[in-house]
Amino acid sequence: MSYELWVNGKEKNMQAVPTEFDSPTYLDVLSQLDNAAEWICLDRNIWNRLRLPQRALCVSMPIKMDSGDVYVFQGFRVQHDSSLGPTKGGVRYHPGVNLGEVAALAMNMTLKCSLVGLPYGGAKGGIRCNPKDLSKKELQRLTRRYTTEIYPLIGPDHDIPAPDVGTNYEVMAWIMDTYSQQRGYAVPGVVTGKPICIGGSLGREEATGRGVVYITLEVLKHLGIKAEESTAIVQGFGNVGSVAARFLTSSNIKVTGLSDSTCGIYNNNGLDIADVTSYKKARHTLEGYPNGEMIDNKTLLESECTILIPAALSGQITEENAGRLNCKVIIEGANSPTTKEADGILNERGIFVVPDILANSGGVIVSYFEWVQDLQKYFWKEKEINERLHEIITTAFDKALKFSVSENIPMRKASMVSAIKRLADAHLARGLYP
Repeated sequence: MSYELWVNGKEKNMQAVPTEFDSPTYLDVLSQLDNAAEWICLDRNIWNRLRLPQRALCVSMPIKMDSGDVYVFQGFRVQHDSSLGPTKGGVRYHPGVNLGEVAALAMNMTLKCSLVGLPYGGAKGGIRCNPKDLSKKELQRLTRRYTTEIYPLIGPDHDIPAPDVGTNYEVMAWIMDTYSQQRGYAVPGVVTGKPICIGGSLGREEATGRGVVYITLEVLKHLGIKAEESTAIVQGFGNVGSVAARFLTSSNIKVTGLSDSTCGIYNNNGLDIADVTSYKKARHTLEGYPNGEMIDNKTLLESECTILIPAALSGQITEENAGRLNCKVIIEGANSPTTKEADGILNERGIFVVPDILANSGGVIVSYFEWVQDLQKYFWKEKEINERLHEIITTAFDKALKFSVSENIPMRKASMVSAIKRLADAHLARGLYP
């Protein structure tokens, strides 16, 4: 399938997508970039540079399992663009990880960092595995081998990994330690999202979910909807979704539906998030939760609410279900949860969508704070971190909203255009080497 055919046969005079990146997620992100680039008549040379990652590494990692057998895992690290500074992006452990998906997420990170004004380019990494099927010892061996394989690409001044789906602060600690062993001294700035005791930042674990709620409150204010009269459904009860649900409740927004990878739960009178969190922590699943109706993911997404927050995986809102969503606002807590076709349907229906590159940028913003603190060897109070997060993310939202309103374009296109303009300026200023 050529990219030219994928964009309805229009002759873009652009380079086709190489086969190795030809995945649904990559093509969706590329479509968003192309749409915004065409709208601003972006220089074709810069346009072509942004359509492909700057660097991509594929690694094979033979790991001795607890059984004594050796299993070979596949891993990736992609750096999309470094025109604004060192690259930044998470590490994902999931069975569906592939080069195209990682490249798409790296491109998304470039746009995200540019949009909110961070001195970073975008990167992403991942290992094709199911972390739930691995023991802690196996996970640690896998992480340390992966770090050794990508060692030439990462570092505080080059590329800084962070947690993503299937990884956490513990995995970041193993990456930091493995890298530091190679250097011969502690290098806390090589990763963000690590434990506080080895240079992590206060507020980092909650940052993405907190940022989602900051954006949600700004949207409600813009639309003239009172928080206490709103309901929310959160798809995904991992780090982002669980934190977002908690802060939504504390902001007087009733959370009526939640889901994890096993099932969904619904209660029209509102769910007790603290109780749900305790249940999930004890049983590692929402299945069987007694104070809510068990529903499937399809039903959850299509249930009536004011705010829908997809905070699970990519490609959850599709052409098939976009016409049946029963919400006024979508805040994209996950990366690329909405397909290209679905986005058009949502725009036609007048649903207010805040794109992922803005809505879930809280994580990389506070990761930036952590990186700065590690480099300075001076750490901030949590109140100060949350205040700075609020200022940066709401300022970015306000700018995108004003541009969206003035040009009568959706928030996604307004955000993409703003991000691309900053990247284009950087490329024009730096020129082409050699």
